[in-house]
Amino acid sequence: MESKKFSFNLENLGCANCAAKMEKKLKSLDGIDEVQINFVNKKLFLTFKESKQLEDIQPTIQNICSNIESEVVVSPILSNATSKTTTNSPIHNHDTEESCGCGEHHHDEHDSCGCNEHHHDEHNGHEGHNHDKNSSSHSHNHQHGGEHSKGDLLKKILTLLIGTVIGFIPIVFDIPSPFGIIILIAGYLILSYEILIESAKNISHGQIFDENFLMVIATLGAFYTKQYPEALVVMLLFQIGELLQDIAVDNSRKQLKSVMDLKPDYANLQTNSGVVTVDPEAVNIGDVIVVKPSERIPLDGEIIEGTSFVDTSSLTGESVPRSANIGDTVLSGSINGSGTLFVKVNSTYSNSTVAKVLDLVENASNRKSSTENFITKFAAIYTPIVVLLAILLAVFPPILTGTNDFSLWIYRACGFLVVSCPCALVISIPLGFFGGIGNASKHGILVKGSNYLEALNFVETAVFDKTGTLTQGVFEVTKVNVANEASLLNILPDDEKRTLQSASDQLLHVAGLVESYSNHPIAKSITKAANIPSASDQVSNYEEIAGHGIRATLSGQTVLAGSAKLLKKFNINFSEAPADTLGSIVYIALNDTFSGYLVISDQIKKDSKQGLEELRKLGIQTVMLTGDMKASAEIVGKELNLDTIYSELLPGDKVDKIEELLHKKGKNKNVIFTGDGMNDAPVLARADIGIAMGGVGSDAAIEAADIVIMTDEPSKIAQAIKIAKHTRKIVTENIILSLGIKFIVLFLVAFGMGSMWLAIFADVGVALIAIFNSIRALRYNL
Repeated sequence: MESKKFSFNLENLGCANCAAKMEKKLKSLDGIDEVQINFVNKKLFLTFKESKQLEDIQPTIQNICSNIESEVVVSPILSNATSKTTTNSPIHNHDTEESCGCGEHHHDEHDSCGCNEHHHDEHNGHEGHNHDKNSSSHSHNHQHGGEHSKGDLLKKILTLLIGTVIGFIPIVFDIPSPFGIIILIAGYLILSYEILIESAKNISHGQIFDENFLMVIATLGAFYTKQYPEALVVMLLFQIGELLQDIAVDNSRKQLKSVMDLKPDYANLQTNSGVVTVDPEAVNIGDVIVVKPSERIPLDGEIIEGTSFVDTSSLTGESVPRSANIGDTVLSGSINGSGTLFVKVNSTYSNSTVAKVLDLVENASNRKSSTENFITKFAAIYTPIVVLLAILLAVFPPILTGTNDFSLWIYRACGFLVVSCPCALVISIPLGFFGGIGNASKHGILVKGSNYLEALNFVETAVFDKTGTLTQGVFEVTKVNVANEASLLNILPDDEKRTLQSASDQLLHVAGLVESYSNHPIAKSITKAANIPSASDQVSNYEEIAGHGIRATLSGQTVLAGSAKLLKKFNINFSEAPADTLGSIVYIALNDTFSGYLVISDQIKKDSKQGLEELRKLGIQTVMLTGDMKASAEIVGKELNLDTIYSELLPGDKVDKIEELLHKKGKNKNVIFTGDGMNDAPVLARADIGIAMGGVGSDAAIEAADIVIMTDEPSKIAQAIKIAKHTRKIVTENIILSLGIKFIVLFLVAFGMGSMWLAIFADVGVALIAIFNSIRALRYNL
């Protein structure tokens, strides 16, 4: 039975540890195949083994999520094309006031539209404009990174100030008991009100190891041991730390999203009644849109009027604007320069370049690295173990020592409870990897998952296709060598012979006719040189022989056009081109007689030599696979100083070579393959990491590979590896920092050398440091 996929927004999701618990619980549902929660983007992705209806599963999902984190609202991600406005506007005057289509206008992407729609994630892909019945229950009582409005933030700060002032009155003025204790408890209750309510809800849902509940138990333990000021201060510091942590995670998310701030807010659609501003999803193929100076191009299309320069840096990382003229294709997500462009749309928004790039980058966190998976499993056992140790610490030492001084050991056990939350790890690790992915995207490198970014740290061998990857892939016929003029006598009609002055022209024309049915770049270069714009009806019995060439019938004669292997396959006697010939050789035979050959040359990319040199500096071996002749391949290999060259390979041979390299690689090492994403799908799939180059505008490239280089620069591969290594360094720092400090504090608290204040630092303080450290992955400069 066909599987069914669902996507949901998890509004108010703030606790990374809770997200891991939700994921684990959802995986236990009947019929579930895959569950992924993206904490950074607050999204849930579910795949069921059999078809399910949304209305049947949403209540169950909502119940599971709210039982773990009560404020979470689950709303389905739907795709709708709704117009933002349909107001006529002259070309020179764009009204920036936008409508969500519900009658309420807003001037800024952060404003509420007043329709129960929540605009927390202004860059959340192309899900459409979604009004969900659950939206109205939105609450801002977030924990660990929920997004705060200014009103909520002020309310939170005011509550902390009031609770602090009241709680510190008996401490500052030394008010005696019992009145001093009553006032201090009043301050404590004001500070802890939300936590007490939240912990009560979670207990009712069976969430005993919730951080809120553990903090309440720890502070109540301090009250029990008559450490009243410490109980108050610990709750105050915890609340301040939580607030700062919320703000830090919120800002981190905004910074990460701003990297891919590509989504166009509107499109200027040309109609019979003028130019109207609409949602990009409302524009159809064939419509004409107007792109004004400095506007973001909303959809892919062809320029039919106007000239300008287009900034593609947000897609490719290239800082130099490209000229855009009539007939040129422009890509969504690019920024128009100083000229006004009229663009005929050639794809819907959902199939546009910007939509695919946004979807790829936003969902990259779904493919988790082995480090993230380890931390998730570790967090699941860390808290219960520390809580168990706290219980043992509170009970056994006073019994074993015979002192029966339970107060002392309960106090120390409370310190254990404070340190028991693994939030520093479960928040900072995914933020670190997403920061690395965001940094890569700034440089025109799209990494499809944290697992692939992590895998780049262990690359041993980099394998390259030649044509279009190391070379420009722009072919030209540079030589025509006729070996047998007599073989050309009866192949062409007399009128064509009269227009073709020489035997070389005739041989080129014959090759162009039979190659006119092929889409191969070399074939296209031959038809272009022969001035044959379309498939010729003079050709019949056309057959492509994979890895060899073409066999066809022309004027009743059998024509072979292809590599030396093709002529050998049909036992044709021929003279091979000189060994030092630079370029691809296409041999021609007519009726089993060798007629001559064409030389098609391709230029090495300017960036290739630098890119391969950077890889060698990183200690990576370089290998080239090509179907070209050995002599031609060796010339390229020598120019680029490649370590190993394999030439004259059929498509299947390339897969075999990758298999051979995979077999030879070291333990825990990876082999990457880089191709153009068009004809290398089997090799891209078989390598540990498949990298497609020239991804701008190429559907095949985006679909085929694990990593997409949006430009044609091989040097981007070394850049990707450097970003991956820097990201892993930050993630490792966070793990060592978080676990190291927690274990040290646990030791100090257990032996009476640390207080609950120190325990608070080991919890929220370390989490803050780890979060800020994770953002360095985004800001790393190559």
